[in-house]
Amino acid sequence: MNQNNKMIIDKLAGTHELTRDEWYTLLDTYTEEDRLYAASLAREVTDRVYGKDIFIRGIVEFSNICRNNCYYCGLRAGNDRLERYRLTEDEIFECCESGYSYGFRTFVLQSGEDLTYDTDTICRIVRRIKKAYPDTAVTLSIGEKNYEEYKAYREAGADRYLLRHETASKPHYERLHPEEMSWDNRIRCLHDLKSLGFQTGCGIMIGSPYQTTDCIVDDMIFMGDFKPEMIGLGPFLPHSDTPFKDEPKGSYELTLFLISLCRLMLPNVLLPATTALGTIKPDGREQGVLAGANVIMPNLSPVKTRDKYMLYDNKICTGESSSECRGCIEKRMEAIGYNVVISRGDYKGK
Repeated sequence: MNQNNKMIIDKLAGTHELTRDEWYTLLDTYTEEDRLYAASLAREVTDRVYGKDIFIRGIVEFSNICRNNCYYCGLRAGNDRLERYRLTEDEIFECCESGYSYGFRTFVLQSGEDLTYDTDTICRIVRRIKKAYPDTAVTLSIGEKNYEEYKAYREAGADRYLLRHETASKPHYERLHPEEMSWDNRIRCLHDLKSLGFQTGCGIMIGSPYQTTDCIVDDMIFMGDFKPEMIGLGPFLPHSDTPFKDEPKGSYELTLFLISLCRLMLPNVLLPATTALGTIKPDGREQGVLAGANVIMPNLSPVKTRDKYMLYDNKICTGESSSECRGCIEKRMEAIGYNVVISRGDYKGK
């Protein structure tokens, strides 16, 4: 093991912060031994804060229509090869109804930025779910909105909001998105969400095109300062109908290392082992948990629409029923010594 890196990892575990130079050193020189050491410390931290509990979130992907043209995403507006769909309000509620019977106590309503679902519609859906199932949490992941829209969602009962910042480097952001999209607006959204009391999630794609060590250092410093309640980390996976179709996949090992480092930096954070991890490696989600993750997000969407919500190619779990998906996750977690629990799985703040 690199002894200097061990000292840096130990410092992160003890103080929860590093200097910019220490981040550079760690990310540029880490070995597999260093990664496994960080994972062992991260697992100890997660077990201390959350025990052996794994929280499940049921995702309802209710529309694959998006106004944006992000260069990496299969749902991009410019992809004319994708069969588009929208779920009705009743269909969204039925997904949650089924999920509740399977033990889900958090529902993640996720879509492209589809303006057909206006503020009143989203609020009506949230209120309906919360009225029927007051012991659940509702998470929204529907993109960039203005302050008043976020405020309305919060007042309707939404508990959490996921919005990956994608990158803390403005020049890098501008290479991943068309010019009409703004890094400043993305960051503004995250601060608005925090100020409104949402449990707020940000995150990055590891290995996205043009990402450098500089970018990742910026990301770690940004997340350390912002202190999100949730962080979504997954490897970049290309989609065949995007400008980045020929770009290489992100690093599986670096993704796991960054999960561990985020856990050491923010001990209480909720960290998903993402579907992208399970797509890049068959046991990717298990390894994510062993690296410090404590959330899994199975799909509650209708099976008929799942293969149309393809952010990247070869996404797993598009053919299983919701109950099969839930059962599969439970067995996989039990096999590595963890328990799927029926719980909202809230952030444990200090």
